[in-house]
Amino acid sequence: MNLQKYRNERRSPRTEKIKVPQLVEYFEGDPLFEVRGLTGSELGRCREAAARNRDVQAMAAALIGGNSDEKAEALKQLATGPDVPDDVCQRQEMLSLGCIDPKIEHSDAVLLSEDFPTEFYALTNAILKLTGAGRVLGKPKASGSKTT
Repeated sequence: MNLQKYRNERRSPRTEKIKVPQLVEYFEGDPLFEVRGLTGSELGRCREAAARNRDVQAMAAALIGGNSDEKAEALKQLATGPDVPDDVCQRQEMLSLGCIDPKIEHSDAVLLSEDFPTEFYALTNAILKLTGAGRVLGKPKASGSKTT
């Protein structure tokens, strides 16, 4: 392997535009999300999101104690929020990191996962596909068919 050549390559993320017609009323033009593949460290952060969620839930449960009083249950719900599966936690983080346009905050990713779960999964599946393909290495391709 020519490591020197590999080290000197230009790198750019793989991107894709995903049409989401179910969200058309929230866009001024075409309902498109532009997403990109994640880096290794970003993918690691997504995988840790589920563990962070479980840690917060365990800490809140320990602070509240075993009291089944309605007040304690309300406090627990406030502290932990709804029980979220690990896969969804990972994908919420993935969408907040991998969405280029519009720029999605984590809280927006949570709302999309709750309100439009099929579209949420389509977007995060595209991010996973792009991540698996790796970054684009080398010179960017020409934008037109003719050279000037």
